[in-house]
Amino acid sequence: MALKALIVDDEQAIVDLVRFHLEKEGMACFEAANGEKALQLAREHRPDLMVLDLMLPGVDGLEICRLLRRDQNTASIAIIMLTAKAEEVDRIVGLEMGADDYVVKPFSPRELVARVKAVLRRGQVPSTDVVQRLGELEVDEAKRQVRVGNVPVELTVKEFDLLCALIRAKGRVLNREQILESVWGYANAVDIESRTIDVHIRRLREKLGQESQRVVTVKGVGYRFEVEG
Repeated sequence: MALKALIVDDEQAIVDLVRFHLEKEGMACFEAANGEKALQLAREHRPDLMVLDLMLPGVDGLEICRLLRRDQNTASIAIIMLTAKAEEVDRIVGLEMGADDYVVKPFSPRELVARVKAVLRRGQVPSTDVVQRLGELEVDEAKRQVRVGNVPVELTVKEFDLLCALIRAKGRVLNREQILESVWGYANAVDIESRTIDVHIRRLREKLGQESQRVVTVKGVGYRFEVEG
């Protein structure tokens, strides 16, 4: 079955450009020109991916992100934010609201497709159904489910991939370049992409609650996951 993509932008030329290139990759695309329609379609169709403009009439892209992440039925949709704003703060706010990645307009279609592939990459999922248990934390990679104290934890695509990458390292420190390459599919990290990691780490810790202390910052190096205790 083809992956589904919801393209949300009030500029039809942008929608047509994104749709053309995603359909070339075999994705089934549908579209919305405003926030209200985007929320309706996201809830009805639960797409695998949303390419979402930041500036929209009505409900804007940031609010759409926030609402979708609060709903367990739509929390796992991969979201790439499109924005004409070049300031770093706008991108960081988008990530804080739950976007998995961002592309700044004007953008290269090849870059967009590369980022779509990266954000949809689920990583190497084990062939067994073994559930990892670390204290009160349970992680089922095959089903992409996380629980803390037997309570389900809703993670975004990249938050889940980040958690799994840290756990697979078995206590070793992962530097920023390793995290960007294994989770986002990027090489040659730049400052803003490095900040992307910080935002996702912070959000992951918030959601892990009592087990958040397992995600350890190694100053000047990167992050590791505490598997003991």
